[in-house]
Amino acid sequence: MGNSTRSLINELADDLTPIRPIRLRNGLLLVIGAVLITVIAIELMIGLWRGVLQGEASTFFVLTNGLLLVLGCASVSSVLRMATPRVGNSYEGPRWVSFALAILPIAALVSVLGNSESLNSLVVADDLACLGWALGASSLVGAALFLWLRRGAPVSPNSAGLHLGVAATSIGSAAYGLACSLDETVHLGVWHVAPVLIGAIIGRLFIARLLRW
Repeated sequence: MGNSTRSLINELADDLTPIRPIRLRNGLLLVIGAVLITVIAIELMIGLWRGVLQGEASTFFVLTNGLLLVLGCASVSSVLRMATPRVGNSYEGPRWVSFALAILPIAALVSVLGNSESLNSLVVADDLACLGWALGASSLVGAALFLWLRRGAPVSPNSAGLHLGVAATSIGSAAYGLACSLDETVHLGVWHVAPVLIGAIIGRLFIARLLRW
């Protein structure tokens, strides 16, 4: 009996192959690299807005992009840790930052209520262009996070997909925000935040299906 057991163990061991351990640091470096490449690509294609460094940006511009960046960092941290689930992991950070970010589009829409001229100009070509650019700027970070999750074993694909979508689009929108010189309240509060909502929907409904194992 002992010999047969050892033989079975040896046969099973022969089929095993070593796997590189998943280290949080490597995932972080992967995301940082994706962000740097994204910013460089934006600079080469359309150029970053120099007014940011010259003090021309409005307070709302700094607030919007700052909250997007904070939400992106919190969501990235959650996604990276979801690849290696363990007891004690908490993913509540992005939720609270999302509540703070949600105030911006509400404030923007309230500011134009009763103003027919502002309502008529709520959707213009520049707004839609910003929406498209922000979503495009989210693709590389999203791909990096998706590959990271595929290497791991997320317990809840639905939650992982949701956090991935929010992380990629919030960072993508913040990165593109460095090139957008339109710093009006309505434009920033609606069209720079809208990609995050779109990313959350795509992540929850579609990307989550690709993370099941």
